[in-house]
Amino acid sequence: MRTLTHNINLDEARKWGDAEFMTDGLVLTDSIAHSLLMDGPVRLNFIVMGLCKKGEANYSVDTCQHKVTAGDLMFISEGHILDAYEPSSNYECLYIMVSTEFYHSFVMNVKNVSSLLLFSMNNPVVPLTPHEVQVYTNYYQTIRMKIADTRHHFRTNLVKALLLAMFYDMSNVIWRVERNDIKNRTRKRADALFTQFIGLLEDNFRMERRVSWYAEQMGITPKYLSEMVKQVSKRTPNEWIDSYVLLEIRVLLKNTTKSMGEIADAVNFPNQSFFGKFFKERIGMSPSAYRKS
Repeated sequence: MRTLTHNINLDEARKWGDAEFMTDGLVLTDSIAHSLLMDGPVRLNFIVMGLCKKGEANYSVDTCQHKVTAGDLMFISEGHILDAYEPSSNYECLYIMVSTEFYHSFVMNVKNVSSLLLFSMNNPVVPLTPHEVQVYTNYYQTIRMKIADTRHHFRTNLVKALLLAMFYDMSNVIWRVERNDIKNRTRKRADALFTQFIGLLEDNFRMERRVSWYAEQMGITPKYLSEMVKQVSKRTPNEWIDSYVLLEIRVLLKNTTKSMGEIADAVNFPNQSFFGKFFKERIGMSPSAYRKS
């Protein structure tokens, strides 16, 4: 019997059906229906986005029940617990599964990262228009074809560019849904606090990395902030702060000619040595090695 400690990573997801994949963090498959056989809840260590093309599936995420039918787009963020997965016999879904690290490698703006995250938490299943269904399908088929072309010298960069373009098209879905629901629904206390925390983080992460500072701005204790953020996102405030700082550093390393000292100053590190140690402990290589990779 599987327990909540059983984690599924992308190495396992690569074995689901007729998958195309890139070993550094991306899997596409349309044959998952009866590959993901579970005898208990599992934790997904990657981001899932899928378009249901046919049939239906019932499942739960963190004990909340969901159902997808033809034309629905589903989201599951990293670290959440999937259970009670029951696809119909004719279920077909175009799945894109990506590690958080790979996602950060092609999304160049922290606001874009958080917008999809917050939207997926509040809208785990979204009905698409016929045009949006076709747009997603076209991207899926093109990206899958490019992944399979292993002789293409710029394969990785090309796939990331297509994923980024797809992200912006899917962001238009976010804009449509939120425009039509401008008054929004009343959020639970934890959801509202998490949204407030992410908003503060987007504006201040370059200068402020103390959880206590964010809690003070929100008028709550650091302990309560940590409990609410962990409850909603399955990650701690410190993990969120680090992820934003690391994303900004990666963007600056890959897309600017700023020196290490200038980058350290841009994200408010006391000195270049501390900056290098922070980055290497979390990424596994020095900032200069990452820039060259």
